[in-house]
Amino acid sequence: MEPSIYRFIFRYSKREQLVLLVMTGLSFPFLYYSLDLPKRIINEALGAKGAASFPTEWLGFTFDQLEYLWTLSGLFLALVCINGGFKYTINVYRGQLGERMLRRLRYELYARVLRFPLSRFRRMSQGEIIPMITAEVEPLGGFIGDSISLPAFQGGTLITILFFMFVQDPVLGLAAISLYPVQAYVIPKLQRQVNLLGKERVRTVRALSDKIGETVSGVQEVHANDGARLMLARFAERLGRIYDIRFEIYKKKFFIKFLNNFLAQLTPFFFYSIGGYLVIQGSLSIGAMVAVLAAYKDLSAPWKELLGYYERKEDARIKYEQVIEQFDPPGVMDPAMQTGETDDGPAAPAGFRSSNLGLVDDDGETQLDGVNLRIEAGERVALLGPTNGGKEALGLVLARLVPPTSGNLAFGDRDITGLPEAVTGRRIGYVGPAAFAFSTTIRENLLMGAMHRPLLEPERDEDARAAVHKSLADAAIAGNSTDDPNADWVDYAAIGLAEPARLSARLVELLDVVDLWDDCYQLGLRGTLDPELRPDVAARILEARRGFADRLAGDPALAELVEPFAADHYNSNASVAENLLFGTPVDATFSVDGIATNEYVRRTLDSVGLTDDFLTMGRDMAATMVELFADLPADHEFFAQFSFISPDDLPEFQALVTRTDRGGLENLSEEDRTRLLSLPFKLVQARHRLGLLDAAMQARILEARRAFAENLPPELEGAVAFFSADAYNAAASVQDNVLFGKIAYGQADAAGRVGAVLAEVLERLDLRSTVIEVGLDFQVGIGGSRLSAPQRQKIGIARVLLRRPDVLVFNDAVAAIDSAAQARVMERILAEAEGRTVIWALQRADLARRFDRVIVLRGGRVVEDGPLDRLDRDGTEFHAMAAGD
Repeated sequence: MEPSIYRFIFRYSKREQLVLLVMTGLSFPFLYYSLDLPKRIINEALGAKGAASFPTEWLGFTFDQLEYLWTLSGLFLALVCINGGFKYTINVYRGQLGERMLRRLRYELYARVLRFPLSRFRRMSQGEIIPMITAEVEPLGGFIGDSISLPAFQGGTLITILFFMFVQDPVLGLAAISLYPVQAYVIPKLQRQVNLLGKERVRTVRALSDKIGETVSGVQEVHANDGARLMLARFAERLGRIYDIRFEIYKKKFFIKFLNNFLAQLTPFFFYSIGGYLVIQGSLSIGAMVAVLAAYKDLSAPWKELLGYYERKEDARIKYEQVIEQFDPPGVMDPAMQTGETDDGPAAPAGFRSSNLGLVDDDGETQLDGVNLRIEAGERVALLGPTNGGKEALGLVLARLVPPTSGNLAFGDRDITGLPEAVTGRRIGYVGPAAFAFSTTIRENLLMGAMHRPLLEPERDEDARAAVHKSLADAAIAGNSTDDPNADWVDYAAIGLAEPARLSARLVELLDVVDLWDDCYQLGLRGTLDPELRPDVAARILEARRGFADRLAGDPALAELVEPFAADHYNSNASVAENLLFGTPVDATFSVDGIATNEYVRRTLDSVGLTDDFLTMGRDMAATMVELFADLPADHEFFAQFSFISPDDLPEFQALVTRTDRGGLENLSEEDRTRLLSLPFKLVQARHRLGLLDAAMQARILEARRAFAENLPPELEGAVAFFSADAYNAAASVQDNVLFGKIAYGQADAAGRVGAVLAEVLERLDLRSTVIEVGLDFQVGIGGSRLSAPQRQKIGIARVLLRRPDVLVFNDAVAAIDSAAQARVMERILAEAEGRTVIWALQRADLARRFDRVIVLRGGRVVEDGPLDRLDRDGTEFHAMAAGD
């Protein structure tokens, strides 16, 4: 990257900066004449300089006094509009240029992050990287647009105004600039002090961001070890440091402003005194004096802009240099190595050959020392040894994730360090001990290993194609990627598929390989399906609904476990809110937490006379909860069972109950009424059994259900998906669509027994794979936080298996899986990788018996290497390790 911000600006925006300079230069003549016209109007049109003879000739035309006045005034107005037009055009162009360059800078920084050596991320956290790419470079966008044009425009404006003043009277011109040398000498010295403090502030804020990120990542340990007070104390210390720095900056910055303002107000003293003297002496006309005063009023603005520009220039210079120095570590990958597509790599099949291979980490610790190996294509090799003995480092080097510091490593007939990622990232697969899941769906996470470049453009109408073309053209101008992110990037040939239609089935097969089949099935049951996109699947799930209903009808014991939905029946296993809506909320409009505040729901309750009853019910529920939970700890199981009120809200409801006892329900505020009304909607008769929902109340809620559906305003029709025995409910889960009812509370293992029958029905209709496909669209959360560590690991393994690389490198890849399943998953993986090279760093030596060859490393050196049958005997390192397991 360019070492200074001005080199960055000139390299990528030289033409645009020249355009700005040309527009700026064109504006100055108009500015000068707009300054000169007031003098002409006063002296000539109004006759302030003496009696003028009218009619008079000007520019070949004859004017009387009034016509002359209106003409000059009209010209003045036209010049004001022209100058305003210049300013508007220049500012818009400047803003566009700044945003485009900011986009380029952020893209380059992000691209460099993707090329950092892995060791860099051990010394630089995401808490430091994120604010540098987002917040710290934000001011640079505005400065880049102003960098050349603003000093040219404002400096030119300043010079034009000063030239006009000197033309009117040289003495007044000197008076106008008399204090500029003082400002030019003092201000930069003070600004340098502000700049140094600004550097220190940026470093301190970065450290604070790092500490916040560390706290978020380790919050579980903070809670487990009662470390909150220590963390708060350390955080407060860092905030204090930032406060001190910023306070010093404020003092110096405002002193600079005070000095500028004081000197600016001092100059008019010279004008009034010296200029007045010259007018009295007759050396200066009134018109010229007025014009000079008006010009000076305009002079302060460009001078202030130039002073502000100097401050911003220094601030931008510091920010740019501080950011760039963090993004230029040694060992950054060449861009061509990451994005190149022309190198096909060595001829297949290809193995590895190393000669005196060495690796020393950033701390000077030797990870590999003189490793000489030859691994043939198709071999299955187990790497063993103590932790940090070299097997993990060798796996990283073989996958070209960490470059060796000495020796040679060839992949086939090519030096692996010279191969681009288009080769190593496709022909070599790697899974470490803690696979990462990106914040998207399971499907996208699996496909990420086979998405290298856009291959198929999606179908778009003319307007959409034009919008995409414009977007990619803007990206090209800003030096960004011109690949269409919404194209189909999946390399079906690499996956081994002749057509995209087989993709989901292939993903389901791989889920079975890594033992994630059942997990994804359960996620699919809880997932939703859009019937408009998959009408065939929705129709088959409705068929499963009918099959499940037949099972209920034919088995009285099973029928007791599920209470079906019916339009004329109150479902005692559903909440009051669900019974009222008789449907599933599509958005937050009718969510259970906000339904009491919904105006239409309130009108519905009023229309059937339920509002006062709900208030009474809510008051009774609050009183019961307050009495029940008064002396219970916050983690008591009753809080989970009666989930109307959280432990934190209990004191507020206790005070609310007290207010109702004193003043009655009719005197409650609207806020208190809403609080009480919100409680009955959460009540589930079969679960809570508070005796508040008798048959009469249930009948009245059914009446409210009918009123709700019949009078629903058109604008709210899309906010709830009503239950219908013959229609698929897009807002409900797949499981709820099949059940079309609620699992009964209080029945032993009801969920397990119903789930087993549900699985049978889906299996009979060959729908289990379809449900798993729905599970593939499950959003995994930030960093896969909605998945367990074993699930994330299995996704990482499946991701690599999907693209069928020539070589598979597993670095302790099944350690996160429970020990009972490790051997089973490994057997399936090896079967899936039949015929390909597999190199597996293992923690358990007994698992190495599934491999053809064993390499034992200790202290970064190979201490044993040979076929399994030769090493699996007394006296060998491998035999001792296997016996220990």
